[in-house]
Amino acid sequence: MGQVLVAGGGAAGLMAALSAARAGAEVTLLEQNKQVGKKLSATGNGRCNLSNRDQDLSHYRGGRPGFAGTALKAFGLFETLDFFETLGIAVRDRKGYLYPYSDQASAVVDVLRMEAEDLGVKLALNTRIEGALRQGGRFLVETKGWTYEGDALILAAGSCAAPQTGSDGSGYRLAESFGHSLIKPLPALVQLRSKDPVFRGLAGLRMDARVSLYTGEQLLAADTGEVQFTDYGLSGIPVFQVSRYGVRAMDQGRKVRAVLNLLPYLKEEELPAFWKKRMELGARRRAGRLLVGLFPKKMADCLLKRAGILADKKTGALTSEECQKLSQCCRAFEVRISGSNGFDRAQVCCGGVDTGEVEPKTMESRLVPGLYFAGEILDVDGACGGYNLQWAWTSGWLAGTHSGRKLQKEHLT
Repeated sequence: MGQVLVAGGGAAGLMAALSAARAGAEVTLLEQNKQVGKKLSATGNGRCNLSNRDQDLSHYRGGRPGFAGTALKAFGLFETLDFFETLGIAVRDRKGYLYPYSDQASAVVDVLRMEAEDLGVKLALNTRIEGALRQGGRFLVETKGWTYEGDALILAAGSCAAPQTGSDGSGYRLAESFGHSLIKPLPALVQLRSKDPVFRGLAGLRMDARVSLYTGEQLLAADTGEVQFTDYGLSGIPVFQVSRYGVRAMDQGRKVRAVLNLLPYLKEEELPAFWKKRMELGARRRAGRLLVGLFPKKMADCLLKRAGILADKKTGALTSEECQKLSQCCRAFEVRISGSNGFDRAQVCCGGVDTGEVEPKTMESRLVPGLYFAGEILDVDGACGGYNLQWAWTSGWLAGTHSGRKLQKEHLT
């Protein structure tokens, strides 16, 4: 029976450990926290968005987009649902977003941990890895006071995101020690910062908007939903969805701007008639009342100021240029982006181990036989909505299953 070592006890590491055990390997999982699944327990505000019905590959990002697609064909959504059903997790479907029926992330952690224990996986908790090497065809993993030996090693030690859960980037250093290349890890699914003074007056607002990020005239990404205005910049799901593109562009020295369409559900061709009717109905009213009912007062005041319109001016006296300027401000509210919040506020990272050096059907290293990767350590990051956990289940299952099967085959021959 071959021995598999798993570095990291998060979602990907747990999946890898019990998949390797199911494939017949003897497994030891090394976790530096006092419990497994710490980050998993907090995901989805404690409810655990397991996956998503919509598995379009655009939801999986990275330097080599086809890598995730190949892996998902081998173990995707339906295999994931079947897997969790065998563990007793019934799934609740909320418009395609999939959660455990209990709405408790802790239940997912519990069933994974209990299954690992039932399969005889050894859980080495409070165990920090200090180094690893391959010697004589075996892997030696050094911790304080002990060296673990195995025939295969799965690196599932996470990224730099959410360091309060124990993610410290140590897995990257281990990968580099084996000769692997890194795509620079940067915060993703994170808030964007701006030095524009407008945010001091808008902090606390929540509004639906379409957020488009540009560098020059190039559109980087766009998404629609509830945007949160803060004293430092922009937050909310649509901001998270596009953030990784802006963060990487800024890291490359490019200037980034966000353009917000504050009337996202009105089509372009509907706007002239919409504004004409609104102007006619409010012709005798002050311009300050023109936007009442459309936007919160703080935003309405801001838009009038940007358009250069005095709040006391009669709506009927507005010039066509002023009306056009106001419409433009509502459809293209532009702010310069100066940066993002750090890893401590990011849900995941973009970047990681270069997937060109990893076999997508097995997650085995193309440089070091017997070395595997799973989860966030790889240069694959998902959009909000269960995609990062789906990647953890997919890559963890592939790494665990194929490492276990390979060792079993070698043992039989």
